[in-house]
Amino acid sequence: MDAAYYTQMAEVEDRHWWFAARRAILAAVLDALPLPAGADVMEVGCGTGGNLALLARYGRLVACEPDEAAVALAAARGVAPVERGALPDRLPFADRRFDLMALLDVLEHVEADRESLAVLRERLKPGGFLLLTVPAYMWLWSGHDEVNHHVRRYTRRELVAKVRAAGLAVHHATYFNTWLLPPIAAVRVLSRWLGRGGSDLALPPEWLNRRLERIMASERHRVASGRLPAGVSVLLVARREGD
Repeated sequence: MDAAYYTQMAEVEDRHWWFAARRAILAAVLDALPLPAGADVMEVGCGTGGNLALLARYGRLVACEPDEAAVALAAARGVAPVERGALPDRLPFADRRFDLMALLDVLEHVEADRESLAVLRERLKPGGFLLLTVPAYMWLWSGHDEVNHHVRRYTRRELVAKVRAAGLAVHHATYFNTWLLPPIAAVRVLSRWLGRGGSDLALPPEWLNRRLERIMASERHRVASGRLPAGVSVLLVARREGD
């Protein structure tokens, strides 16, 4: 992503409704996983570090990110070691295996997603979990995807198939950000028709920011324990079984 985008992200991701609500959903999902005490945890593609404090609650955390400026911003939070690295063949911490690896809206940036999933499997301990979130539906493609340098958006079925092809067992997979799908879809499709670009990072007025956060975060228990039929994003938990 562009350097200016990382700067903007660092300024808003602790407060923006979408990031805050996603953290609430992720916490509910992670709380339901049988992770060992003191788990070894890695976030791949940590951006400017908005998820580090959450993930650090579940064990010994390390992180990586391909952009040098973003690494500096993430490391400055003082939560976990952060090194430069990228999928599929430049992951750091090569001597370590993990109980949990998290890619939170990262895989859609990677051309070689199939190869990357296979690499991630090899970095998991037997029984270890892979947590993925990705944007859903190519028909929702908009200027936001272009600004973020996305390669694709996924359906739940497509993501499940690619994860299984990499040798991982799918533990749980669902759409999320479901309640807000209709208005978001309307805005995205209209923007595409009008030829308007730009990202969705702008911070709305405080009252609206709080309301949107509450609406999206209210899905957290359904996402953690069941399956929502549609949504702006997909969440998947996979596990390395056997060996």
